[in-house]
Amino acid sequence: MINFGRFIAKHRVVILILSLLLLIPSAAGYLGTRVNYDILTYLPKDIDTMVGQDILMDEFGKGAYAMVVTEGMSSKDISALCDKIMDVEGVADVISYDSLAGGSVPKEFLPRDLSEKFTDGDSDMMLIFFTGGTSEDETLEAVAKIRELTGKQALIGGMSAIIMDTKELTEKEEPIYVAIAVALCSLVLALTMDSLLLPILFLLSIGIAILYNLGSNYFLGQISYITKAIAAVLQLGVTMDYSIFLWHSFSESLKVYDDKNEAMAHAIAATFSSVLGSSLTTVAGFIALCFMSFTLGLDMGLVMAKGVVFGVICCVTVLPSMILVCHGAILKTTHRWHLPELGTFLNGIVNRPAIFLILFAALLFPALYGYTHYEVYYKLDKSLPETLSSVQANTELDEKFHMGAIHMLILDADTSSADIRRMSGEMEDVDGVNYVLGLDSLTGSLFPDSFLPESVKSTLESENYKLILIGSEYATASDEVNAQVDRLQAIAKSYDDSSMLIGEAPCTKDLISITDHDFAVVSAVSIGLVFLIIAIVLKSIVLPILLVAVIEFAIFINMGLPYYTHTILPFITSIVIGTIQLGATVDYAILMTNRYLHERTNGGSKKEAAQTALTSSANSIIVSALGFFAATFGVGRYSDIDLISALCSLMARGALVSMVVVLTVLPSALYIFDRFIISTTFGAKKAVALHEEA
Repeated sequence: MINFGRFIAKHRVVILILSLLLLIPSAAGYLGTRVNYDILTYLPKDIDTMVGQDILMDEFGKGAYAMVVTEGMSSKDISALCDKIMDVEGVADVISYDSLAGGSVPKEFLPRDLSEKFTDGDSDMMLIFFTGGTSEDETLEAVAKIRELTGKQALIGGMSAIIMDTKELTEKEEPIYVAIAVALCSLVLALTMDSLLLPILFLLSIGIAILYNLGSNYFLGQISYITKAIAAVLQLGVTMDYSIFLWHSFSESLKVYDDKNEAMAHAIAATFSSVLGSSLTTVAGFIALCFMSFTLGLDMGLVMAKGVVFGVICCVTVLPSMILVCHGAILKTTHRWHLPELGTFLNGIVNRPAIFLILFAALLFPALYGYTHYEVYYKLDKSLPETLSSVQANTELDEKFHMGAIHMLILDADTSSADIRRMSGEMEDVDGVNYVLGLDSLTGSLFPDSFLPESVKSTLESENYKLILIGSEYATASDEVNAQVDRLQAIAKSYDDSSMLIGEAPCTKDLISITDHDFAVVSAVSIGLVFLIIAIVLKSIVLPILLVAVIEFAIFINMGLPYYTHTILPFITSIVIGTIQLGATVDYAILMTNRYLHERTNGGSKKEAAQTALTSSANSIIVSALGFFAATFGVGRYSDIDLISALCSLMARGALVSMVVVLTVLPSALYIFDRFIISTTFGAKKAVALHEEA
């Protein structure tokens, strides 16, 4: 690595020019990467709800749907509005009370209770089906066009409308996320580094790495809006300490080598070997997300893992080049550090190790209890502000029409009309079902189905399948709707074993089951990978157990607090926060433990080793944790999207909790379990014995 470092130092100007030129394709890739705002599309493709969605698209030409509530419009105006909406590109069908008759069937021939399902005083409801998927560009453009047509006389609800509002809100907020993260990180670096120019160079280098990462997402085809929103701030938070380590190594090397190029070559070599193990644990945490059945984890895991890799590459290429080019200016802007002296406090930790382990034991049960009992929510619009149009529409649908969700049942076309009528009758008796609307439920002995408009027939029947719409008064993701879905599926299967119940509520029910399983898988994989990396890096059996236990304790505290504060979290936080916090902050523990082993194997007593390890690594741990905190805290406080706000807030708090636990519990544990550590760490027992004999 020394020769590699010399190469970087020698060609620093060329490297800077090349790094800037690479920003051009990176920017093009970033702008050309499609963003997916529908997280339900990340469900496994082979489950019934997703297979049914494909059938709905292929057989009926329908993908997404929306519910529209109109106010104060006459029947004639509603019919005219339906015609205008049908002309919007991307709209497949519009179903309203009037369209079911189409002017050719007397309304009294329709089911008697159908009117009250579509009208309430001067409010009317209609269903709109789109030709594209829920989050496809064509669908979102159609939603925007329909909003223009309806103006203030209508509210549009449903997943596509929610996604439209989510897209607009995130696009407005994302630049502010980056600005807040950069501003707060600059403040932390300005206070903790010894030059005013260094924060600028650090952030420029990391910014280049972030743009490389975001640009390379083009080759993934698309990324989720959650990944896009937090990727920059998270990459900034977890890779900042690599830059700090390079600068400290360079400063130390300058004391040995008069030539700054040679000093930087050695600093690059030292940095690469040190951050390799550190970055591997962080990458392992993100890779663990790729084992989720819910492939949003794969999306986030791949993007963030390569973000760490880009961070390491830029840290040993771009940043050294910047420092060498600007070294004179760096020296002119030096100032003293602003970190407080912690010597007395740190000495007290090692002098009273039993106190902190007793505190650990006392907090473990309440932390673990909170960790296993906090509540999560799965309803996607719950993470959005109540002022958004789609959220208001869903609220009005619930209040006026008791419309919480719409299920769509796909049946084999050979299912007899008699069976469908019996099945519909059973389904109407299920708690919370508002209506069951199919071709066979609209017709009966009073008139043949030939009386129905062709548009209605094509909406509800294809060559191979029949489609039935089921209105539910229960909200998506509620226990009531999940029980309702189970009952409706059981009834449908008793008439047609190949039937499929699809829609937002059935998809969300699958999401709940799948993510519960994913939580256990991701936790096990992340712990296993990090354990293995620590075991290899530290060549020990006991130390991986000790270090993982310390960080898991910090995770229990962080994720247990919402239970005691009565905070309900978005479901995705419960899956990803633990593995991110483990991968990103176990580095603090590795840094301290490395120094502890160095001191013990070089003749220091266990108390001296613990004391030196703590005092020498404390500043680095504090700066790293504060950087991670700064990159995420401001975004968590600012964002109006609860899903993003909760993720960033938990990451920010997790960094501080891990910092405190590592600075207090870990040195105490190293001191108390010294005998087990030394006897199970390769080469340590022999080295300690040689010094004791001497």
